[in-house]
Amino acid sequence: MHLTAENLAARRGDDLIFVNLSFHLAAGEALVLTGRNGSGKSTLLRVVAGLLRPEKGTVVFHGDGSREGRHPGEVSHYLGHRNAMKNELTVAENLDFWRTFLDETETSAGLSLEEAAEAVGLSGITHLPFGYLSAGQQRRFAFAKLLVAHRPVWILDEPTAALDASADRLFAGLIEAHLAKGGILLAATHQPLGLKNMQELKMTGFAGVDQGVWG
Repeated sequence: MHLTAENLAARRGDDLIFVNLSFHLAAGEALVLTGRNGSGKSTLLRVVAGLLRPEKGTVVFHGDGSREGRHPGEVSHYLGHRNAMKNELTVAENLDFWRTFLDETETSAGLSLEEAAEAVGLSGITHLPFGYLSAGQQRRFAFAKLLVAHRPVWILDEPTAALDASADRLFAGLIEAHLAKGGILLAATHQPLGLKNMQELKMTGFAGVDQGVWG
């Protein structure tokens, strides 16, 4: 199992954010994007997740024993700045929606709703409306979405922003467990995650509005 990006380029308006960007991640490996705000970290994550079309280049996921590659968006969890949960629904209803939407069955590798809640340190309150919770609790349950449905690739954009140190440690432990099971991580963060088998890519942003990418 591996995730490979080759010669990626992406624009923001007329400006090239990055060009000729390549990386390779095998099972159990992580790539952490660093750099100032606006340097292209979120843009790269969205390109890999299939939410933005690259100006040039390819990104492909190969599963175990598979010769044909798949777009990583088909096998990934993407957690952006927003939680992607409905405030008027209960936590359990939100998590059940994502479990069903991602076509997980009771025999899948995903955790049950209560197991996922316990894993993020918030067991016993899944009956509450999501909008009733604090911002920190909401972010923890957004992370629980990654646990109720198994996906080999996690794409995380500032997953622990504005959370306390205990939440940072909790999330780092869940990420380590994902990698230990052969998962792959691509993340943008200002916080050190202390991960093993971690590569770092420093994004600088704005490769140049006049620079060609097709030559």
